[in-house]
Amino acid sequence: MTHNATRASIRDTAAKVLHIEADAVAALAAELPADFEAAVEAMLATKGRVILSGIGKSGHIARKISSTLASTGTPSAFVHPAEASHGDLGMITPEDLVILISNSGETAELRDIVAHVARFSIPMIGISGREDSTLMRAAQYRLTLPAAPEACVIGMAPTTSTTLTLAMGDALAVCAMEQRGFRPEQFRTFHPGGKLGAQLSKVSQLMHQGAALPLVTAQMPMPETLLVMTEKSFGIVGVLDSDGRLEGVISDGDLRRNMARLMSCVAGEVATTSPRVTAPDLLAAEAMAVMSAHKITALFALDAEKRPVGLLHLHDCLRAGLA
Repeated sequence: MTHNATRASIRDTAAKVLHIEADAVAALAAELPADFEAAVEAMLATKGRVILSGIGKSGHIARKISSTLASTGTPSAFVHPAEASHGDLGMITPEDLVILISNSGETAELRDIVAHVARFSIPMIGISGREDSTLMRAAQYRLTLPAAPEACVIGMAPTTSTTLTLAMGDALAVCAMEQRGFRPEQFRTFHPGGKLGAQLSKVSQLMHQGAALPLVTAQMPMPETLLVMTEKSFGIVGVLDSDGRLEGVISDGDLRRNMARLMSCVAGEVATTSPRVTAPDLLAAEAMAVMSAHKITALFALDAEKRPVGLLHLHDCLRAGLA
């Protein structure tokens, strides 16, 4: 077989896998299990945590679903079924709700958890490909996956089934998230690090404040204004009116445009009026977009009375990882 033929074969196999799994997810979306809404309502009513468990590939999917729930406003934890049989059953309390995952519904390792939740009347959601399985008969809420072939060449390795389970978990998490009215600022609380955390940062979290702000009055002579501008090192200075509101800004460009008469002017005569500004509660990514669109490097953040409370510089956004 030639190199090109081999590559074509690889692409054909990949496309076949993706089509099989996509068709299965589409079938799930077209006909959600009858208990789906009730399962979401049970999650919302849970006073404790949503506990997930599964073994093998189902265990890996259970961990991911648990992580997604926890990061979107639904307290959750994963309990390994083998560890549960050796003491970790104590992690599952009557205040919790349990989601057990087994494609066959006959996973022996889950039996102790099934017995535990039955003993303490803990609500249980079962996710399985077999509606008549032992697991699904024990569950109060049955989320049966549609019949679909595994995508592997021997039809045995968990591929389509795990994709369906993961999609079901995402659907549960997003429905719960939406019903809770989960907001972006709450999401950032659980994602403070990395690119995602940076994208959800507010202007108020990155801006310079207090004595760091380069501010002058409209009547300040330009020689003194230049000293303030140099000292603060932002390449910009805010010009205030008599009530402390932002009247305008002076940038390096304003200095160049007024070079001939600069030293005989006061700040208000040089300033660009009605400058671009931002609000402290705006997402820093949105403020950065304004700076990029208008080719400026800094924005003053104003309060409700249009008084400067902060300054966001492009470099602050870059350091935070917004780029």
